[in-house]
Amino acid sequence: MTTIAIIGALDEEVAHIASALNDVEHDVAASLDVSRGTIATNGGATVNVAATVGGMGLVNAAATAQRLIDAYRPDAIIFSGIAGNLNTHLHINDVVLGGTLRYLDTDMRLVGQWTPGKPDAPVEEFHSDDRLLALADAALADMGITHITGIIASGNYFVDDPKKVEQVIRDTGADAVEMEGAAVAHVAARNGVPALVIRALSDNADTDYEVFKEFDISEYANTAAALAVNILKRL
Repeated sequence: MTTIAIIGALDEEVAHIASALNDVEHDVAASLDVSRGTIATNGGATVNVAATVGGMGLVNAAATAQRLIDAYRPDAIIFSGIAGNLNTHLHINDVVLGGTLRYLDTDMRLVGQWTPGKPDAPVEEFHSDDRLLALADAALADMGITHITGIIASGNYFVDDPKKVEQVIRDTGADAVEMEGAAVAHVAARNGVPALVIRALSDNADTDYEVFKEFDISEYANTAAALAVNILKRL
């Protein structure tokens, strides 16, 4: 039976997914509370799902991804959540699919030497799985949600002012910025597990974190989560 692991950085990003599962049980280990259940596909099959909140930041995301891969041996891993918009052609609650994932603050000449890279051919970026991207694209089209497959930048700081935005765009060419996606795609690639990073746009990367954390982000988190559930049903 197919098993899919799903990670979000915040409670709001995972609650909707967990509520769509049947026969839910909770596994608590490695500081994670994993909602483990099943979902029926449109074709009548059953998919096992393990979904959890991994926390914000690259290390939290990487540790969570490795834990889920070790514990559940998933056939694919999905990161579902929100991001800051960097693309002037997109708007709040549009979606960026992470066709390409790039770190903001990592020298890939060194870090990229390990699998899937090599010492003499370090990788510079990571990618979502083509089949999962195609499923997500079809789901978003059916849901009537504006979206692109683009570049997502991930770093360990909150991007919230014009100078930072300019630097991120200059360094990475990103359409959206967040704090986890590249790490999840990186760990998945090291383990040979297909990955997909989904980001609903919650702001224009122009809001101080102390203000942003008071926002009600449930609408945007639910957009990404509803897409993840739609993809599960298409498997």
